[in-house]
Amino acid sequence: MSMTRRTPRTNDFPGNYPLDEDWHGYINDNDRVLLKVCLIPANVVMVAAASGDATIHYSSPTSAGAECIDPGCNWVEQWVHRAGPRGKIYFKPEEVKAAIVTCGGLCPGLNDVIRQIVITLEIYGVTKIVGIPYGYRGFSDQELTELPLSRRVVQNIHLSGGSLLGVSRGGPGVSEIVDSLEVERGITMLFVLGGNGTHAGANAIHNECRKRRLKVSIIGVPKTIDNDILLMDKTFGFDTAVEEAQRAINSAYIEAHSAYHGIGIVKLMGRDSGFIAMHASLASGQIDICLIPEVPFNLHGPRGVLSYLKYLIETKGSAVVCVAEGAGQNLLQKTNATDASGNPVFRDIGVYIQQETKKHFKEIGVHADVKYIDPTYMIRACRANASDGIFCTVLAQNAVSPSPDIVAFADIVHGAFAGYSGITVGACNTHYAYFPIPEVIAHPKLVDSNSRMWHRCLTATGQPDFI
Repeated sequence: MSMTRRTPRTNDFPGNYPLDEDWHGYINDNDRVLLKVCLIPANVVMVAAASGDATIHYSSPTSAGAECIDPGCNWVEQWVHRAGPRGKIYFKPEEVKAAIVTCGGLCPGLNDVIRQIVITLEIYGVTKIVGIPYGYRGFSDQELTELPLSRRVVQNIHLSGGSLLGVSRGGPGVSEIVDSLEVERGITMLFVLGGNGTHAGANAIHNECRKRRLKVSIIGVPKTIDNDILLMDKTFGFDTAVEEAQRAINSAYIEAHSAYHGIGIVKLMGRDSGFIAMHASLASGQIDICLIPEVPFNLHGPRGVLSYLKYLIETKGSAVVCVAEGAGQNLLQKTNATDASGNPVFRDIGVYIQQETKKHFKEIGVHADVKYIDPTYMIRACRANASDGIFCTVLAQNAVSPSPDIVAFADIVHGAFAGYSGITVGACNTHYAYFPIPEVIAHPKLVDSNSRMWHRCLTATGQPDFI
């Protein structure tokens, strides 16, 4: 069936969309995006890496940015399906009931994605759109009722932060969720906004739907402010987080440089990955020490952070430290506790560094005025900036576009998980593509301590190794 309904379903929102026969904006099902390049043993060393539409050729595996672990290796290209509208669709729009759910914590851009999913669904001709309140919990809690969504409802929600639908962690079992989808609600499309844990849940829902042979499309939109989703250029909310972090860093800088022997400490988000701390440090130009989870460090000792802080106080008169929340957890006593999503509960490394810094300078008899700033919830709850706003819009549009038969498409590409259910949408090598969920949740994406970006950060801060 051709997508003949690209005009809004009411006259309240007139649109000037061209007729299908005059429009050449469809994506061919055979279009691919270069995903990555991987190593296999070979007799000749040919090292390359993906970059935009081209490939960088490195003459040697020792060249900056090239990675070649084995003695002899070359790269094999891997591809994923390009995202975008198709000329033919599987579902009849008038028979679709679509649902949106936002899980995990808050992130800038959630409302932008919700808004654009609803608008795009209406352009397709879908009239039954609902929001599931407070994450997966909304599928089982009898006190929570689904929220009818329309363009009128979501028109201005992107002007504020947070989520119109609310968020929560954890929820009912997979079987109970699918029962709700199938029996109670009659949902045929479910759009899931969340991070690794949420996507694991979406994948389990997809598998259960396949087991029951239900014609339900489960589509993910990666939401993690930490930018720690595998294979993707970035995730929405990250640009906003880096920009908002500048306010906290600048405040710490002013406090530190306005005080005698001032030290400003800023803790930013990043449980497993230090992308926010690294990029915020680079962007600010005001950080002297950047600490991330991927790079171990000593706090005490002649090569430790505290010794270097003393050097900075003596030479510069002040210092600013940026630390990711997951950094230095080996220095703290583990809690063995987990949150509702199953994530380990971390000790507060920012407070620990603040306390140890005060204690250290008192012991050595050097005055230090230590200020600590934690802007976590201010950053999470803020409105998306312009860059993230555009990014969210494109992600949402691409999330709605695919709606083919689950089983039929599985025969065309890499199996059931490479189909248009059980997938998530994101940017890869500057293009938008569909990714099988299991591939992107295998483990968090980490900062490569040998990467050019981390070395740029080290150059910008001037910090030494703290080992």
